Amino acid sequence: MKLKWREIGAGLVVPVVLIGIWQAACSLEWVNPQVLPSPWAVLKKWLEYASPMTPYDPASESWLAWVLSGELLRDTMGTMYRVIVGFVVGAGLALPLGLVMGSSARVYAWFNPLLQVLRPIPPIAYIPLSILWFGLGNPPAIFLISIGAFFPVLMNTIAGVHHVDSIYIRAARNLGASQSTMFLRVILPAAVPYILSGVRIGIGTAFIVVIVSEMIAVNNGLGFRILEAREYFWSDKIIAGMISIGLLGLAIDLAMNKLNKHLLRWHRGLEN
Repeated sequence: MKLKWREIGAGLVVPVVLIGIWQAACSLEWVNPQVLPSPWAVLKKWLEYASPMTPYDPASESWLAWVLSGELLRDTMGTMYRVIVGFVVGAGLALPLGLVMGSSARVYAWFNPLLQVLRPIPPIAYIPLSILWFGLGNPPAIFLISIGAFFPVLMNTIAGVHHVDSIYIRAARNLGASQSTMFLRVILPAAVPYILSGVRIGIGTAFIVVIVSEMIAVNNGLGFRILEAREYFWSDKIIAGMISIGLLGLAIDLAMNKLNKHLLRWHRGLEN
């Protein structure tokens, strides 16, 4: 536990120093506050962004509903909804296709040329088509996020199946394992570390894509709020929104890292 807190403290050193330099530069008026507001101004704007927009009225709503009515929380929930739905769609399509492509040379030969043509195209390039096909709102955003999550999960799943140690396969065959048993008990478990790495990368990509899509096709969410703040030259709110995105992304990555460690205990030879 002491080592863990020591690592957390060490990780905070650089951010604290940079914030101190930033505050000093603003206090000494080395920078224009309209262009780069001070950390204190950003913090105040962030608290204002997170606070409920109306006074509490117990006759019209509950206290919890009032607390959750802040603009930041509503934008965060909208962004997370799009990330989760888009990632589930993209990963849900990529995982079975990757398993089949990785385990069948014929299927791989069928699909690989097309996928290698589509893979370098960034999801942002699909924005005009997504708006043309789905209009505005959640559908185009979810479509773009699905594309962003699809390829990392797909390629890592294929790589995981291809990198299964041949010793495991030969041993299973010598023991008389059927094709279904070979796939479920040997190939799939051995590919799990690669699949989870692809899931982690896919979620990170989905989170990047959602911010861009919200700036183009959606009228709420963290990306939309940053674009709105730019229109009014609210630089403090822009930075507050960016910090919110960074903290949310950090939380997602830490959760995924913890989940990976828990699911891969067997892979590291750990029982507890």
